[in-house]
Amino acid sequence: MKPKVTTEFKHGKATIFENPFLESLTKTTPKSNIIIYGIAIIIAIYFAIYQIGLPIMLLIGLFIFGLLFWTFTEYILHRYIFHWITKAKWSQRFHFIMHGSHHLYPTDKERLLMPPVPGFIMAGVLFGIYYIIFWILGIPDLTFGFFPGFFVGYLMYSFVHRATHVMKAPKRFKNLWLHHSLHHYKYPEKAFGVSSTFWDKVFGTMPPMKKRR
Repeated sequence: MKPKVTTEFKHGKATIFENPFLESLTKTTPKSNIIIYGIAIIIAIYFAIYQIGLPIMLLIGLFIFGLLFWTFTEYILHRYIFHWITKAKWSQRFHFIMHGSHHLYPTDKERLLMPPVPGFIMAGVLFGIYYIIFWILGIPDLTFGFFPGFFVGYLMYSFVHRATHVMKAPKRFKNLWLHHSLHHYKYPEKAFGVSSTFWDKVFGTMPPMKKRR
């Protein structure tokens, strides 16, 4: 039987690597992420305008498209990559590093955001995938307008995710906070959307209505 993500949790902090340097790369702070990722986004926009030569209105349209498309990618990554786990030891280790430690230690504040090093590695992989898709469509340069918006979508999602774990739910967002709590503590195979419940509704992974109430 395929292993499942546990709904059990511990307080405190996870230990992912015994090596102190590697362990430090798994931690970050909100300030660090805003500065580092923010600079990367500004550089990407500058490159799209002054090196690629994308018109401003086209850039804005691609930026908005990328921002919205992030919510779909967020759902797919969370459901099929972060929750992918098999009986193989290497698979279980991969899962623990990528996401399992977060489920086991959901209050570990140093790991509620993606640290810059693994974040840029993942961003590079995703950029490559989307560049190939745009290249197949014959419009590879549009990737440089799409990806900054996509990256901002990720950044916004990451802070919403952190807020669901460290802040009391604002009145308007109680359902969103509850949605993520149900994913952690009741239905790890449902409620994969964090910044939006839209794709859970589309793909039929919403928690039961009575639990959401």
